Amino acid sequence: MRYDWLDEYLLSLPGVEKDYKMEWQWFRYKIRDKLFAAVCSPEEKYHLYGGHSLVNLKCDPREAELLQARYPEVLPGFYTDKRTWIAVLLDGELPDDVLRRLCQESYRLVLKKLPKYVQREIQEEM
Repeated sequence: MRYDWLDEYLLSLPGVEKDYKMEWQWFRYKIRDKLFAAVCSPEEKYHLYGGHSLVNLKCDPREAELLQARYPEVLPGFYTDKRTWIAVLLDGELPDDVLRRLCQESYRLVLKKLPKYVQREIQEEM
């Protein structure tokens, strides 16, 4: 995995918890039990995704289309809603700053869907 900073970065965001879903072999990053990022390495049988480590991130559908057109390592989400999630191949050449921004945006999209009192609690942690 080229982005050795990714785990530490995701965990540094306020209110984030990490777990491991054994059945899926996914490391999941959540805010109050709401998924915003997942790191996995699909098997070869998953064609486009197989043999790559990747991170699934929530994404605005319009931005997802633009990202997929611009960066070959940005694909529709793996085993998620392909309209609102993207998969970033972690062995690609996506610039670090772009991946950090995508992680922040995924976090923000999920955070804004949480109840207002939860958002305030998490923002107090900042």
